[in-house]
Amino acid sequence: MKLLNNLLLKRTSTYLVGIAGAVFFFERGFDMITDTIFESHNKGKLWKDIKHKYEQ
Repeated sequence: MKLLNNLLLKRTSTYLVGIAGAVFFFERGFDMITDTIFESHNKGKLWKDIKHKYEQ
């Protein structure tokens, strides 16, 4: 806990950079998970699955 305090929580600027980094990685992970769930639920109905029927 003391190491965390010395590295991130001592200065406001490093605290905000840590929060911004955590938010960025959480957002990317959440986006990937929800896209995977959406694509698996709608398999066969998405453009990438049916475009071969309409392209020449």
